[in-house]
Amino acid sequence: GQNEGRLNDTLLSLEGSGHVAIPANLTDEKQLNLLVDSLVELNGVVHCAGLTAHMPAQFIRAKNISTLFDVNFNVPLLLTARLLKKKKFQKSASIVFLSSIASKYPFFAGSIYSSTKAAIEAYSRTLAVELAPKKIRSNCILPAMVKTEMVEETEKTISKEALDKMERMYPLGFGEPVDVANAVIFFLSDASKWITGANLALGGIQ
Repeated sequence: GQNEGRLNDTLLSLEGSGHVAIPANLTDEKQLNLLVDSLVELNGVVHCAGLTAHMPAQFIRAKNISTLFDVNFNVPLLLTARLLKKKKFQKSASIVFLSSIASKYPFFAGSIYSSTKAAIEAYSRTLAVELAPKKIRSNCILPAMVKTEMVEETEKTISKEALDKMERMYPLGFGEPVDVANAVIFFLSDASKWITGANLALGGIQ
């Protein structure tokens, strides 16, 4: 990420030692390459940067498409490619992509966002096949609505009644960030060592 303040806050919240925060704009190929070159071997990577946009189909322009695909799709692919080329993954490493339930249940004016998430899921399944001989796993997590800043942005564009109706769609209600974090921990751990190419839906919707 590029937000140094939030990165440092996260860094300070971590227990133990040896943690490092490296601000970088990964849409910049030079910064991406410098980041990868600075890394030691990794046993896990979580791709969780993302943008959303609410835009009816008739108003979509090329810039809107490229902006979302750059962050939600291109960056994870290019970062993974660079990590593989530089042999930065340990054997039996785990790669986790944060997708969205929107890939399965699209929302009004969310065609670009939903498309980026469907694309990353297709990529993850293909990657799982390619990396299986190296015992490197690739899986996706598909959260439903989680109480984050992204939901706050959604609240600005739809009515409270519409948001309440949306929450009622989920048997367990909206999630918390920790719910997603727990799924990430599962996929990074050996508890999921026999799972690859999976899409795990969170939020009670399958």
